[in-house]
Amino acid sequence: MTSAPKQRLIGVDVARGLALIGMMAIHILPGYDENYAPTLSWTLFSGVSAGLFALLAGVSLTFTSGGRTPLTGRALTAAKWALAVRALIIMSIGLLLAVLNPPAAIILAYYGTMFLMAIPLLGRGPRFLALAALGFAVLGPIFMQSVRDHLPGLGDYDPTFGSLVTEPTATISTLLVDGTYPAIPWMAYICAGLALGRLDLRSHAVQVKVALWGVGLAVGSWLLSEALLGPFGGRTALLQATPWLNATGLSDIQIWGPDPTLPTTSWWWLAILSPYSATPLELFNTIGIAAATLGIMLILAGKSASAYMPLAAMGGMTLTLYSAHLVALSTGFLLDRPGVCLAVHTVAAALFAVIWRNVTAGKQGPLERVVSNGAGRARKRVLDNRAPADLPARPGEATETLTTAGLEERTASDQVPTTAGPDAQRGSR
Repeated sequence: MTSAPKQRLIGVDVARGLALIGMMAIHILPGYDENYAPTLSWTLFSGVSAGLFALLAGVSLTFTSGGRTPLTGRALTAAKWALAVRALIIMSIGLLLAVLNPPAAIILAYYGTMFLMAIPLLGRGPRFLALAALGFAVLGPIFMQSVRDHLPGLGDYDPTFGSLVTEPTATISTLLVDGTYPAIPWMAYICAGLALGRLDLRSHAVQVKVALWGVGLAVGSWLLSEALLGPFGGRTALLQATPWLNATGLSDIQIWGPDPTLPTTSWWWLAILSPYSATPLELFNTIGIAAATLGIMLILAGKSASAYMPLAAMGGMTLTLYSAHLVALSTGFLLDRPGVCLAVHTVAAALFAVIWRNVTAGKQGPLERVVSNGAGRARKRVLDNRAPADLPARPGEATETLTTAGLEERTASDQVPTTAGPDAQRGSR
């Protein structure tokens, strides 16, 4: 007898809906006020929303690779091929959207790169994945800082199909180490999400532990950064190693992020905790915030799912909504009135998601279906050649109906251092 599939984890969609709104806020709202002080939206969402997006992508990858019990054999091979196709389609969408040159850094091509890098990890358990997250968070930034000054990049431009043809080396280095969301250090988010997804996220006790551990990691990484830069002499060492920098400039870097056009002057830069800097402590901090957000949303949505329905609907079709948001940004419409613009984008996204969900009875969004169909054909091609022994029956294993990893889910029930100072801030983060 086959068990019925379990109900979808609405809390994951709710958290993803929050991440989408946060990224739209960063794209639209000003990062600083008339006194050049950071705004509330910059303080709350810069780096955090994109990190939450990436961690949730890792969580969602587990839903297509066995849930709590990793797939094996031909089933795992099929999941890997499906993820490869999914990654290439998402990357292609990102490269196409970049041609429109919206005032936003586009995460999709980086997502595709990270998904390709995640293929060997699909059959792994939570301990291995947690160690992989630790390794990418610590070694990834070290590698990035070691090679970034010696590699070509695209500067402040997003990768496109054109750059991939005319500047392949610069495009690849941008995607891996020199872009807004560098895939090598950012794999820490994917691995952390994969590790969390292998846990019993339906358990209230696990949800509470995820939230508490997340808060602890976020607070602990912040305190460690302050200690390293303060009592342990990091600020002094950075000022001595960087003659053109004064104390005010260093403070600005902690708020806005380092200028990626300037050379790396000291390993002490790895101790800072600033948005999009992709340092170990910034990665740990945002992973902690993302995990805490996930745990809290799982708890709240589990108690009253209907109250969070609009957010869940948005979180179930974020590839479509995120892409539409970027297209709208590229027109410049209402960008001179950022508050109104954010309200229009948010309300339009929520209305479209809710209406689509009700009219189609919970079917995937338009772009989600494109990605899912491509991945589904790749999976089917592998499974059509299966032998009975390749796919042992595991009743009840399919605990989710999620069809992709993060940005193209269906509803069934943000680096490399940025710029120094607000005047150089790119609203795209």
